[in-house]
Amino acid sequence: MEEKLERLKQWVDESSRMVFFGGAGVSTESGIPDFRSVDGLYHQQYDYPPETILSHTFYMQKPEEFYRFYRAKMLALDAKPNAAHKKLAQWEQEGKLQAVVTQNIDGLHQAAGSRRVYELHGSVHRNYCRKCGAFYDAEYIRDSQGVPCCEKCGGAVKPDVVLYEEGLDQATLSGAVRAIGSADLLIVGGTSLTVYPAAGLIDYYGGNRLVLINKSVTPMDSRADLLIQGSIGEIFSQL
Repeated sequence: MEEKLERLKQWVDESSRMVFFGGAGVSTESGIPDFRSVDGLYHQQYDYPPETILSHTFYMQKPEEFYRFYRAKMLALDAKPNAAHKKLAQWEQEGKLQAVVTQNIDGLHQAAGSRRVYELHGSVHRNYCRKCGAFYDAEYIRDSQGVPCCEKCGGAVKPDVVLYEEGLDQATLSGAVRAIGSADLLIVGGTSLTVYPAAGLIDYYGGNRLVLINKSVTPMDSRADLLIQGSIGEIFSQL
């Protein structure tokens, strides 16, 4: 492990166009549970699996049940950035890191100070009226009852998060592809690399410094130039 950390340190030192691509494992270390993890409480409270509840169809057909799950499981507004978020923000300030690409919707990268963040799946901190487009923050959703309604026109307010059956924002996706394609070092961390199209983004990296950091094996492990198994927060705190 020490040898791998030393090599990663060297690559970071030599980099000026680093990109980080992260998933749920980055947020779980801030106490945000992966919504796919099944617990007893979940079984008692919900009649549908998370993937069903977080689909566009379910949102349209059963909005009250959607918001009951969304408020309980997706709004972790008290969570704080961890060592990984903070290290990435530091690297950006030092001019080493050119972008963060994330599958997370919690806004913790920005809370840590990162400025160029491509949020593939949107953000809980942006919510818009489907009728007039008025903006609402996450606290408004948290504090509302049932289906949140616009104070201006009465329309339904929807989180700016990408639900199952919905496509990714093309401008965000294009920015992520450009950043990864021009990176001299790509660090992928805290993601199982099984959710597409996000997992396919590493195909745009053409360099020879692909680092994979994850607690468990991924389908892309054999493609890594440097593979480190472990907690991303612990590993980043040693860099």
